[in-house]
Amino acid sequence: MIRGLYDWTISLAESRYALWALAVVSFVESSVFPIPPDVLMIPMIIARPARAWVIASVALAASVLGGMLGYYIGYGLFESVGRPVLEFYGKDAYFEDFRARYNEWGAWAVLVAGMTPFPYKVITILSGTTGLNLGVFMLASVVARGARFFILAGLLWKFGAPIRDFIERWLNLIFVIFVIALIGGFYLVKYL
Repeated sequence: MIRGLYDWTISLAESRYALWALAVVSFVESSVFPIPPDVLMIPMIIARPARAWVIASVALAASVLGGMLGYYIGYGLFESVGRPVLEFYGKDAYFEDFRARYNEWGAWAVLVAGMTPFPYKVITILSGTTGLNLGVFMLASVVARGARFFILAGLLWKFGAPIRDFIERWLNLIFVIFVIALIGGFYLVKYL
């Protein structure tokens, strides 16, 4: 099923509505859809490198708006579904402790999920569930998703089709290593 969804998403890149399709995929990927917008961005930018920045901008705007939907899903469903379940099992006090810890580090969670292969939708919903400050959530989302989409666009704009295999194989790992190094650097500065 995922392969069929992937192939369908790729086919959208060739349609005359590709930019609209990218906006829709970017929006729903941030809250429910399993295929990332990168899958659509790569063939679109290779086909029309002069539009790389427009394509990245559409993906960024739609992804951040979709992240807000995910945030509000978490926010709205927690009170109606999540809290009653926690109360039934006597775990509501544990959640309050988790909420406090998450909100202390939530901006980092959004940054990590927004740049790495970790499902961004999980963090958007969790951020709403814990009530992470919406401004912090939005800023971290813009920075993380912007970095991811504009780095991808820049690489494809500069190097074109020859870098496609490298991106598809290694870019997620490079983002993970970058985020680990960034967090590790802040940790070292704080504790050493």
